[in-house]
Amino acid sequence: MCYMMIHIFIAIIFIIFFSLLISLTSKNTPHLLPWNWPLVKLLPTAYLKSHELYDRLTQVLADNNSTILCKTSSYTNIDILVTSDPCNVHHVMNSNPSIYQRGSEFRKALDFLGDAVFIKDLDEWKQGKKFTHGFYKEAEFHNSTPKIIRHTLEKGLIPTLLHMSEKGENRVFDLQEMFSRFMIDATCLMATGFDLASLRVGFPHCPLLEAMDDMGEAVFWRNVLPERVWKLQRWLGMGKEKKMAEACIVLDRVLDGFVVRKKQELTSFNQTGDDNFDHCNRKFEPDFDVLKFYMSSGDGSCSKKFLAANIMTLLFAGRDTSAALLTWFFHLISTNPNSKNVILEELNRNFPPEKHLFADAEELSKLVYLHCALTESLRLFPTAPVIIRDPTAEDVLPSGHRVGKSTKIILCSYAMGRSPEIWGEDCSEFRPERWMSERGGVRHVASHRFLAFGSGLWACPGRELAFTRMKAAAATVLHNFGVEVLEGQRVSPSVSALLTMKHGLKARVSSRWL
Repeated sequence: MCYMMIHIFIAIIFIIFFSLLISLTSKNTPHLLPWNWPLVKLLPTAYLKSHELYDRLTQVLADNNSTILCKTSSYTNIDILVTSDPCNVHHVMNSNPSIYQRGSEFRKALDFLGDAVFIKDLDEWKQGKKFTHGFYKEAEFHNSTPKIIRHTLEKGLIPTLLHMSEKGENRVFDLQEMFSRFMIDATCLMATGFDLASLRVGFPHCPLLEAMDDMGEAVFWRNVLPERVWKLQRWLGMGKEKKMAEACIVLDRVLDGFVVRKKQELTSFNQTGDDNFDHCNRKFEPDFDVLKFYMSSGDGSCSKKFLAANIMTLLFAGRDTSAALLTWFFHLISTNPNSKNVILEELNRNFPPEKHLFADAEELSKLVYLHCALTESLRLFPTAPVIIRDPTAEDVLPSGHRVGKSTKIILCSYAMGRSPEIWGEDCSEFRPERWMSERGGVRHVASHRFLAFGSGLWACPGRELAFTRMKAAAATVLHNFGVEVLEGQRVSPSVSALLTMKHGLKARVSSRWL
């Protein structure tokens, strides 16, 4: 889940489309692309019904043996290979990770992350995993995680939902926004030790959240527009690049405040609080935070710029991916009441009514069916619907397709989640039972067949933490509140870097016994 931003597939479709027009209208260029070329069929969907793009792409791949290689004209000098073949995925992600890199365009689109190691190619990505493993292996980190989750539930999620339930039937709110605020608060506490307290009654304005949203939108357009266009916008200070520049100022100021205040705490033991970070009597000092861990290491290896960039990366990764999945999860169980009832029975069987919140990994491990339901949600709606790699050398994939340095490799995890060859004929159904092992645990599926957390050396190191937080939030909500997802609302995925809901998910809640 650490892949927080990816190239947007729709942009590549239009690049190829214009290349096609040039190729077919030029007298001097041979016609490299026939009109029945598979991706051309996606153009009306991409333009008129973008919310159906990934479903249509899934069908196109199914009709073409799970892999499409499109050769464009010499004007673009770029070939596109789209695949949902697990053998190809294993070849790219597991067997030859040094050949298939993220590439320079990926880094240019995310240049605001600066020294963040998580956007680098393989060698520096390995260093990034060392960055996280450095604190993941600390006992204090694991001891503080349930305390942070408990605090965020007790001071943020539960009071907010209680307020919503007291308002009666007319109180409608967006589940996606609520989970987004819950995740940024928990992530900020883990990363910096400071509580943003963005999840409060009324969903108050939070400059950091707004800045992150503006950055995400700007990154989308950086991948849609030609590089020269968005760089011109940046130079002129207009369009989405203007918002990006303003968001960077906000984020830099907030991150600089985190680093400066943490330095003060470490040098002068200043524990007096700060109005910029402590809100509504929610002051909370975790036993461990990432910023303190690296600033107090004493080896001087982490500069202020390096720390700020990587804390920013943790905030992005920890917020959007988990919040998006929780939203899809509540949508799916609302349309599959039998699965929802099994989850409620599992909660009632393992915990008494007076158990109001869930934060400990050991107690959450009892909720096997809930874990399976979240994983099934991730199969159908992977937060990163496509992953893009650039070959650094010529190669031949297991499917027999030859690729080179001018080829864009697109691994479509969305299509993989709906592949009958991988999941059977019921692949389009929400069925958490497919993840249950014969012994009653969670069944393991090879990462090159279930690409939600990356694979091989590119695997996300935060998988267990993500599941702990998602299970804690889902269990606390379902055990204490009845959730009614509004009928008739338009539920569709956004075509963006992450598979969020385009219009959010509107719901009402009622208290069970609080």
